[in-house]
Amino acid sequence: MLLDEIKEMFPYINKIKVYAFVGPSGTGKSYRAQLVASEKSINFIIDDGLLIKDNEVIAGESAKKAPTKVATVKHALFYEQEEKQVIIKALKKYKPEKILILGTSDGMVQKIAENLGLPEISETIYITDVATKQEMETARRIRVTEGKHVIPVPTFEIKKDFSGYLLDPLQIFKSKGKGEKPYISEKSIIRPTFSYLGKFTISDLVFRQIAEYLAVQTPAIYKILKIRVENYGEGVKIYMEVTIVYGFNVVEGLKDFKIKTKKEIEKLTAMNVVELDVVAKNIYVQENK
Repeated sequence: MLLDEIKEMFPYINKIKVYAFVGPSGTGKSYRAQLVASEKSINFIIDDGLLIKDNEVIAGESAKKAPTKVATVKHALFYEQEEKQVIIKALKKYKPEKILILGTSDGMVQKIAENLGLPEISETIYITDVATKQEMETARRIRVTEGKHVIPVPTFEIKKDFSGYLLDPLQIFKSKGKGEKPYISEKSIIRPTFSYLGKFTISDLVFRQIAEYLAVQTPAIYKILKIRVENYGEGVKIYMEVTIVYGFNVVEGLKDFKIKTKKEIEKLTAMNVVELDVVAKNIYVQENK
């Protein structure tokens, strides 16, 4: 769809005040994005392919999921028609008065605004306006040595979309002075697949070993007979067959085992468990001594 047609679809778009937050990659833009937006009373942020309202992702998919750096840049710029339409549809629905676009250069944020049919940028804030040289160097060092990236939304907002990524919450508290309400926010740290750490796969044996370890601690289960793991992108589906111990409550025992297994697998592998089926196939009868 041409930009003129986009503007005809919702004329108010010309009234949106567009801000830009610019700085080199890895200098802490996403980390400080919500703070900058808060200072300017902006509720909407565009960052790496996502449209964020306050602390909620309302449209788009993170460019940090892309397999290469080139694909990441293209996604962040909304080159694909389908990617544009998702964001444009959300803008039409929420009708923001102000919006903050993050980018690594003036040209990048201008291109994003252009691709989405937004008005010209009215004000640009640079990372050097809000961060010291030392803070930027620290952020850059973490990016280079640990491959960590920040997404300016709470972890629960994106966890389902980052199965298999190393994902951690990041709490931020900043005092605004006596009598002023402090700035409190949660962001998420991830290591994308294109980082120097490279891609990783997890063998089904790992899931089995975790399950077997937990089975030993579950009185109602004697042993794991079979385990099958299927990856569905948003997470894994796991099917298990177990031998239960005669005399125990099967329903409660399997329920307890499923809760513990799901929790530990997600914690240890960073994979989301979207489905976990445990089927009792055999009964083990303990011999009387």
